Amino acid sequence: MSLTVNLSAFGTIWGLLGALFIGGMMYMAAQANMQRFLHLLQLESYQLDGYGRSVKRNAKQDLKPFWINALIYTGLCLAGFLLQEAVEGLWCNLLFGALAISLFTAICLETGKRKKQQKQKKEYVRTDRMKRLERCTKIVLAAVSVLFGVLAYLLLAVTMDRALAIAAIGCLAACLVSVLPVCLLPQWIALSAKLRQNPEKKINQSFIDDAVRIIRARKDLIRIGITGSYGKTSTKFILGAILKEKYNVLVPPSSYNTPMGVTRVIREMLKDEHEVFICEMGARRCGEIKELCEIVHPQYGLLTSIGNQHLETFGSLENIKNTKYELMQNLQPQGKAVFPADGAACQELYAKHSGPKCLFGLNAQCDVRAENLDVGPFGSEFDLVIENSGRIRCATQLLGKHNIMNVLGCAAVAHALGLSLEQIAAGVAKAEPVEHRLQLINPNNGTLVIDDAFNSNPNGTKAAMEVLSMYTQFRRICVTPGMVELGEKEEEENEAFGARMAAVCHYVVLVGQTRAIPIKRGLLSAGFPEENIFIGENLDQATEILGAFIRPGDVVLFENDLPDHYEH
Repeated sequence: MSLTVNLSAFGTIWGLLGALFIGGMMYMAAQANMQRFLHLLQLESYQLDGYGRSVKRNAKQDLKPFWINALIYTGLCLAGFLLQEAVEGLWCNLLFGALAISLFTAICLETGKRKKQQKQKKEYVRTDRMKRLERCTKIVLAAVSVLFGVLAYLLLAVTMDRALAIAAIGCLAACLVSVLPVCLLPQWIALSAKLRQNPEKKINQSFIDDAVRIIRARKDLIRIGITGSYGKTSTKFILGAILKEKYNVLVPPSSYNTPMGVTRVIREMLKDEHEVFICEMGARRCGEIKELCEIVHPQYGLLTSIGNQHLETFGSLENIKNTKYELMQNLQPQGKAVFPADGAACQELYAKHSGPKCLFGLNAQCDVRAENLDVGPFGSEFDLVIENSGRIRCATQLLGKHNIMNVLGCAAVAHALGLSLEQIAAGVAKAEPVEHRLQLINPNNGTLVIDDAFNSNPNGTKAAMEVLSMYTQFRRICVTPGMVELGEKEEEENEAFGARMAAVCHYVVLVGQTRAIPIKRGLLSAGFPEENIFIGENLDQATEILGAFIRPGDVVLFENDLPDHYEH
């Protein structure tokens, strides 16, 4: 066979150099795309189980193009091999091989560049930890690229002088092996993260120990923990606005609600002049609130809500309830727990708690309550009543009845910290909407926009529909991809969401196909006209659809635009 001649003419050394060249090209292709998967890992707080689910959810848009590209690459190499057999010319194999690897690498480089340029809801942040992980990933990619490049060469070497069919299979196998550094990129990222796991734990623990030391040294510092399935961030900023009427308050940025985020706030933002530290406590797994309490040692705990949020990671509502209660279980002696009269789960925890406590809500049995509500499309007014302390009329620019509940929880904490009714009312008036959380925007073109992009839970969508329904003089439009991370209840809840929209909206623009199916089913079952339902493949396309029929006198609600690690 001519292949035997070619092998002997080419030589083992040149063959290995060729293998290293292919390995180098594959390394370039993989390295150009690694940021996308590192970003998914970062968004999942470096948790490998969550990262695995994110990769699986996004396989269609992230991994399918790699394999299609690999098939094109393999096809070109096989064509070169067969043509070489036909004309007995080494140049065919070399030419087609060079063309194939160049095309594969070029496509991968362009894909990686495009992914980096895409606007993200939460941007990729090159923290010190991420820089260390990047270095480790590059080493892993270099190693596997060389390994599979050499393995591809060996496959060719042992099959070249065999029968044509065996040689062809060897060529195919060598091609497929050589692309594994790229096509299995998520796995190499996971391996790198695994290799960095123990060293990072030691580094993180040193930062946490330093934060604990700082907190313990501040015996005068008032520490408040806020947790709940939803409403945490809005409540944190409302409470900050109220407490600033009397205290110097540290209110961390929106996303700093994890152990390392809180640790960073304490080490970098907490100053001697701060009298109050408000700590938002997020969790996606059992035990994570307790971990935060061991850092902050809160004296006051505020629960905003309990609902079907992050069921995918919690597994059950019971686990969610127990995790949120970790805050109250870990309050400092004589600390006060503040509970909402919002559903059976919250009231069960209130009844269970044996320490100092307070109940807030909209009914007469609550210690802190709202009466004479006037909820409107541009804000609300109500009487704030604090048992045994009196009442005062409050006005807020925040939208929705649920935000009145958030204000009541904050008022309960503020009252416990010695603020007067007048100070509380003044703070309530100053509280501003949080970005992407029922934020009313007036583009000055005759339309209104309600930005609720960070909302992704059933209770939140109910509140959003309540708010939207108040704009009776407007044509009401909702743009949404639906809700995520609801586990087995996801389809059921999205269908119910569709039914709720049908009662409020004139038009609905759905984003993506996956969750559009149950939402559309819910819309149609509630009698919503099918011709008023539009579906875009992604948010950009949905926005284009919206632009085609929106007009002055419309109000548009953007309800949950999905985190970066979800396929639209």
